[in-house]
Amino acid sequence: MFNDDKKYWVWLSLLSKLNKNIKRNLLLKYKEPKNIYKLEKKELIENNKIGEKTAEIILDENIRLKLDRYLKEMEKNKIDIITIKDKEYPNILKEIEDFPLMLYIKGNKNILNNKNIAIIGCRECTEYGRKAAVYFSYNLAKENITIVSGLAKGIDTYSHIGALKAGGKTIAVLGNGLDIIYPKQNEKIYEKIVKFGGAIIAEYPLGTKPEKNNFPERNRIISGMSKGVLIIEAKEKSGTIITADFALDQGRDVFAVPGNINSVNSVGTNRLIKEGATPVTNFRDVLENFNS
Repeated sequence: MFNDDKKYWVWLSLLSKLNKNIKRNLLLKYKEPKNIYKLEKKELIENNKIGEKTAEIILDENIRLKLDRYLKEMEKNKIDIITIKDKEYPNILKEIEDFPLMLYIKGNKNILNNKNIAIIGCRECTEYGRKAAVYFSYNLAKENITIVSGLAKGIDTYSHIGALKAGGKTIAVLGNGLDIIYPKQNEKIYEKIVKFGGAIIAEYPLGTKPEKNNFPERNRIISGMSKGVLIIEAKEKSGTIITADFALDQGRDVFAVPGNINSVNSVGTNRLIKEGATPVTNFRDVLENFNS
């Protein structure tokens, strides 16, 4: 599965302690991770103005020794890696300021450049939110729009379910390695997404646990690879609102479903509408704006 070039992209991704900007600058200078891999300590320090500790991270023998074993584990789990140089990499994602250099993927890598919409919202959603998530995802998937979400509890889960019920495509963006299913209760949905032509993606290497700090980073990918973001239920301060902020910064369309003024789950969505998000009460409202 892995040619020589991809092997070194995987190696670069495993350097989790290496600052992202340093990775970008090194790639800008040396073009390929393979060329960085071959550098010696003296050249790294003198030619790139990086400190000794940073050079030691790049030259870490422990990571190099486990690389082949890691690649075998990826192959065993049918996990691939897509880089910014691959045609399958989502072109729209390259527009954002902090685009990931590579994405791990399980499933159909040919759908990443589809017409995508993100559907997100509360983990502790209400029955109203559940029905809205299934309704919008089902009907938009029927219109050949790929549904992007985060496989989290609540709205994310029902957004994936709606797309699957429609026989459409859905992409789950994780905040952990693809060998870990989080939450565990979504294992069957994870498997169905892959089985029915969808994709599971993450920028994190295998073995990365679903730590709290990973999810805001993950959210920029959800919005970044989508033309628009539809928000169904959001508390005043939440990861959903963070994603909406990412979407606005990235120049994406933001849609919100109006909610019950007495529900804490609607405070965020109703505020977004007051601040300029497009209110939607029917999937055609999304289509009209999405296709314009």
